[in-house]
Amino acid sequence: MPTFPSKPFRPTTVRDTLSATYRAQIARRPFLLFGLPFILTMIAGSFFLTPATALRYERHDKKVKQLTKEEELGLKAQKGRRVWDINEEYYRLAAKDLDDWENKRVKRFKGETDGVL
Repeated sequence: MPTFPSKPFRPTTVRDTLSATYRAQIARRPFLLFGLPFILTMIAGSFFLTPATALRYERHDKKVKQLTKEEELGLKAQKGRRVWDINEEYYRLAAKDLDDWENKRVKRFKGETDGVL
């Protein structure tokens, strides 16, 4: 038998503290030493990084402005230009006389075939 016992004497006041209980549980369950702190770090990081990510996208949205189709084409800046409407175009083209027309041939470049057999 060894001279000193394998379990050192600890008073009851030391055994009942939270740190002593945690230390004793670590020896039996290594998850408490490695897994639990890792999972807690991931969860806390998620909560701390969410506002930072939201701030990043809010700043990006301030820089980028959504334009309407007319602003994109620069039509609003030009004064005196009429607004194009598909219904007006339809009635304007429908009013034209489509029965009286003449077929005109386009001049071809030198060496290009004209397509006549």
